[in-house]
Amino acid sequence: MHNKTALITGASSGFGLLTSITLAKRGWRVLATMRDLNRREKLETAARDAGVLDRIEFHALDITLAPQIAKIADLVAGRGEPLHALVNNAGFAVPGFADAVTDAELREQFDTNFFGTVAVTRALLPLMRRQGFGHVIVVTSISGRMGYPGVSSYAASKFALEGWTETLRFEMLPLGIQVVLVEPGSFETDIWTRNAKQTAGLRNPDAANATRVTRWRAKLAEGAKNRANPQVVADTIAGILENPKPKVRYVVGKNAKMGLLMRSLLPQGVFERMMIKMTGMDG
Repeated sequence: MHNKTALITGASSGFGLLTSITLAKRGWRVLATMRDLNRREKLETAARDAGVLDRIEFHALDITLAPQIAKIADLVAGRGEPLHALVNNAGFAVPGFADAVTDAELREQFDTNFFGTVAVTRALLPLMRRQGFGHVIVVTSISGRMGYPGVSSYAASKFALEGWTETLRFEMLPLGIQVVLVEPGSFETDIWTRNAKQTAGLRNPDAANATRVTRWRAKLAEGAKNRANPQVVADTIAGILENPKPKVRYVVGKNAKMGLLMRSLLPQGVFERMMIKMTGMDG
């Protein structure tokens, strides 16, 4: 496993940070990219504490900016070494009710979560094709398989990634490139706090939604108390990269697995009523 290289997007926090540390501890050279290098301190401190700082490189990469994507692709190609893995983790959430999300807010969500991820992947695939090997991991979400009240924009962007990535897998498998989806459930990261961009409809809800927003926020806060340790996601990603023939999808987290199971077993009407009650949309 030594001397392998992985490029990780969104490495300043959350799953990206933990995956960077986990891979470095397993002997990988990690190209840790993030939109703002001023936010590298958390990862740098964690790497130093883990004794792997010398295995991690820090690079600026805003995945919505084509010049930065081209620059990082040129940097990787210019190293003259294989790129064994690309971990597409960068993304953020735009919580808000579907009828109150503006066109601009929805487009911003897709620009990063979908179009940015696609652009980075397409920029680095030529190198993997020349190599004839490599792993591409796309971190989506259980919200890419199931809709949830209050996260329509986020879910839509992840649903789009699911379809694109599954298709890419078919196209890349004959070329020796493994493309994999990782679908986490609810974990203790900052995607719903510091990395969330609340819509105007949540900040200042109209009269029709004000009461529902209050109940939805309360349920979200209640659920946050039971979020799991995100290290399991990083460990899953590391395991996938050690597997020469991984599956197409890895659902991570008890709540994600339970949600999919309940949807498959329960009558549609029963499942809908359960979801509405759980998220404060009833009444």
